[in-house]
Amino acid sequence: METPRLLENSKWAATTASVWIQCVAGASYTFSIYSPALKASQGYDQSTLDTVSVFKDIGANAGVLSGVLYAAVTAESRNRRRSAIGRFGGPWVVHAAGAVQCLVGYLFMWAAVTGVIRRPPVAAMCLFMFLAAHAQTFFNTANVVSGVQNFSGYSGTIVGIMKGFLGLSGAILVQVYDTLCKGKPSTFLLVLALLPTVISILLMPLVRIHESSTGGEKKHLNSFSAVALIIVAYLMVIIILEIILTFSTWASISSFVLLLLLLTSPLGIAIKAESEDSIYRTAETSSTESDPLLDNFYPTTSSKISSDKNPLDYEEQASSADTQVKVTSGSDISPVEEVDINLFQAMRTVNFWLLFLAMICGMGSGLATINNMSQLGQSLGYTSQEITSFVSLWSIWNFLGRFGAGYLSDYFLHTRGWARPSLMAVTLATMTAGHIIIASSFSGNLYLGSILVGICYGSQWSLMPTITSELFGVTHMGTIFNTIAIASPVGSYIFSVRVIGYMYDKEASGNTCTGTHCFMLSFFVMASVACFGCLVGIALFFRTRRFYQSVVLRRLQYSSRQGT
Repeated sequence: METPRLLENSKWAATTASVWIQCVAGASYTFSIYSPALKASQGYDQSTLDTVSVFKDIGANAGVLSGVLYAAVTAESRNRRRSAIGRFGGPWVVHAAGAVQCLVGYLFMWAAVTGVIRRPPVAAMCLFMFLAAHAQTFFNTANVVSGVQNFSGYSGTIVGIMKGFLGLSGAILVQVYDTLCKGKPSTFLLVLALLPTVISILLMPLVRIHESSTGGEKKHLNSFSAVALIIVAYLMVIIILEIILTFSTWASISSFVLLLLLLTSPLGIAIKAESEDSIYRTAETSSTESDPLLDNFYPTTSSKISSDKNPLDYEEQASSADTQVKVTSGSDISPVEEVDINLFQAMRTVNFWLLFLAMICGMGSGLATINNMSQLGQSLGYTSQEITSFVSLWSIWNFLGRFGAGYLSDYFLHTRGWARPSLMAVTLATMTAGHIIIASSFSGNLYLGSILVGICYGSQWSLMPTITSELFGVTHMGTIFNTIAIASPVGSYIFSVRVIGYMYDKEASGNTCTGTHCFMLSFFVMASVACFGCLVGIALFFRTRRFYQSVVLRRLQYSSRQGT
């Protein structure tokens, strides 16, 4: 069987394509590279530049429209043939919308910086920045939600992989800058306009929904995870060496070529996985015997808690700790029960707001930490080189949190039956410790504290979408988890401006402040906030543990039986 034919209609080809798109989707993480050129060419002061950056944060986190579009174009996917999904609807439509926004946003910024167009008003530049960053939510939604639908039995692992590569994309794009256009930030803006656009357009036909379960999924997903860990280890070594040494041109090109070779390795995993799946399907087709006991226990038709049911009935089911979960008709939920709750119905449930509140505490305080890393390092007496290493390595810790939380939550759910909100509570408790360490005065506190906060911050981006898919279903998952993600900029504004900025200005003499007192109280406040988020996570765990036992675990058991 030829390789092109082998991967023509495969969930593994879809996974590989999604990984590659994620590797270039996080262009918003590279704002610090081109922001000086933007500031100088447009004559902005720092306040105006910060205003533009706010629209970047809003665009990168306000992905409700991408979720709505994804739900709309895939609404009838289960009633169509899979080939038809790829041609007439599905995730590729969402990718196309993201590609258009990416091209328009960054292309107009490049034109403004280089003088191709007359200097635009600040409001227009904010719009360009918003569009450029907003494209990221379309790429991310299409890749994450289709991944969950393709690997419903290992949703935590696939979300961790997709979110992890998105977190790494900032470091990957920095390597693109250092190799192709170092010292030319305006050229880098043109690269950001073209590279994600071209790659997403070329690969989006491969990103399709394949809901059938086959054997060996976990093994091959572990291979993707291993590749991700190898790439992150390589990037960490390169980042550290670039800080210590001065790379020559040939060294930069060689390290970049090796990075590209590492990024091609998911293709080999996809080819091997699809070959084994083809053998499995052939053996399954040739088998004429069925297991009547299995057929009786696991019915072939699945029931659904659909969006036309009363969401309060679902809320009672999802939070009950004393009774067997029931569908609204009163019959027991089958092992393949699916939840289908739309955004407005989800917002009428307590679980939605508990998750939103926990994300304000976790995502908001974590983002506020990285936003103030430079001033924090200066106040504690760290050198500019050390501060640069903090910022560069943050993407590594962010990746480890995103990837690790998804993998571990799957492991503990499958082996111990632990509901995912339990791990969310653990990571928020660890983040509390990280904030306390940063507020302390011992040597190396920022190193250790930033590692803990970075990992725990990244873990929320993996756990939250996965929990969303399990509590509210995958049909409207993109809309719901992108709505909850708004908690990130909301929390960042509260803690960056209203807590850190206010308290820093009170402690500063003039415009600068030196010493542990500059941020100590701020980070003790954020430690208290993270601790409160941990308590919220514990509350969500107790409300949903019966739901996980009665619905989610039975669904996973059924999925594993189908794939063996």
